[in-house]
Amino acid sequence: MLTVADVMTRDVITIAPDTPVEAVARLLYEKQISGVPVVDDQNRVVGILSEGDLMAHSAAIGGDKPRSWWLRFFGDTASRAEEYLKTHGRTAADVMSRSPMTVAPSARLAEVAHLLEKHRIKRLPVVDDGKLVGIVSRANLLRGLATARPPAAPSEASDREIKEKLEAAIADEGFGRLINPIVQDGTVHLWGLVDKEAERRAILVLTRSIPGVKAVEDHLGIQPVWAG
Repeated sequence: MLTVADVMTRDVITIAPDTPVEAVARLLYEKQISGVPVVDDQNRVVGILSEGDLMAHSAAIGGDKPRSWWLRFFGDTASRAEEYLKTHGRTAADVMSRSPMTVAPSARLAEVAHLLEKHRIKRLPVVDDGKLVGIVSRANLLRGLATARPPAAPSEASDREIKEKLEAAIADEGFGRLINPIVQDGTVHLWGLVDKEAERRAILVLTRSIPGVKAVEDHLGIQPVWAG
């Protein structure tokens, strides 16, 4: 099973906390990257600076937009200070996102994919014993998926075993109210009704994943929920 260590980028471009914002913007442009870790002199990650962090700063170049009176009134001092740093800061330490999420080299790719999707981020610093050792991005995950070896050929299974496993899997996923699979020599004939096209496709994918299945014949029909 592939881990972060198998796909991460080890030669990481980093910046120091005192790097000027203009230099960071130039670096991102020249290297064609969308973000960069900020590390201290011990190579510990203290922040990450992305294109998004620079956008607020760039917006301030053409002149500040006055804050609404109610934001000034109700907003807490810490939030106002953070916003001011984002728009007026001169160094990476001023503008960067602090306490960034990190992963270990041993983390599974599925875990990383979940974190990237859940938090809507593009990359994660990889840290080992507190030190930066790499970075893993969506592109790294895609390359890992593209180069992963296909699973070993499944062992032979009887038609009855295939049918039982398939019916159990369909029930577990909650697919298909009226599905009747018939298995002959490893070929699954799917008969029955589903509510939507997406459900039909999901059942086909699920069927092909059952060990021992050699082929799938789709005879499923689509019946809207209201018709039932």
